[in-house]
Amino acid sequence: MSEVIAGVHPTRMELLALRKRRDIAERGRDLLREKLDALMVEFFEQVRQISELRQRSHALLREAYTLFSEAQMMHGLPNLERVSIGVEDRYTLDAKTRNVIGVALPDVRIKVALLKTAPYNLLASSAKLDEATMKMTEALKAIADLSGVEAATRKLAQAIASTKRRVNSLDYIILPRILHSIRYIQMHLEEREREDFFRLKRIKSRMEKRARTV
Repeated sequence: MSEVIAGVHPTRMELLALRKRRDIAERGRDLLREKLDALMVEFFEQVRQISELRQRSHALLREAYTLFSEAQMMHGLPNLERVSIGVEDRYTLDAKTRNVIGVALPDVRIKVALLKTAPYNLLASSAKLDEATMKMTEALKAIADLSGVEAATRKLAQAIASTKRRVNSLDYIILPRILHSIRYIQMHLEEREREDFFRLKRIKSRMEKRARTV
């Protein structure tokens, strides 16, 4: 059985205050349940995206490595290494957050800087190397998207667990204690009313007896 809230007094003022607390707790629990449902919907949407992005990332990486292997066969590894040394870094990681139902979720993107000229000497390279470079750029973008979605999924899982704990605390600890305390006060007040009723009845009976003897 739930315990009565410590320090509660069986008075009408306390009863009114507890009823107000019960109403607030019930509204809070209902809002948390709605939040939990919305978080679950967002969580499963992120999980779906993880599956798609993983498949896309793996496919793009396979294609990129295949193209680089073909370019290596055409140019030779030493030539490709020389080309890569002179390539300017044009990738920037853009990490932001977005608010979803009160939860700050990471949003990771890779930005590719637009260069005025090609990143390497086109005369010393081939179309195969161009294809491989473009495919690897796509793969990097997909990997960045995947990392953002995975991080967001972890944050959502934590928020879901935290919200569940709060709902359970309201459902199984706080509200039962409030309701039990309300019943406890109601029983005491009813008992007091019965005692007052019988006391008044005895007083009235005595007064009637005195009136008859006068």
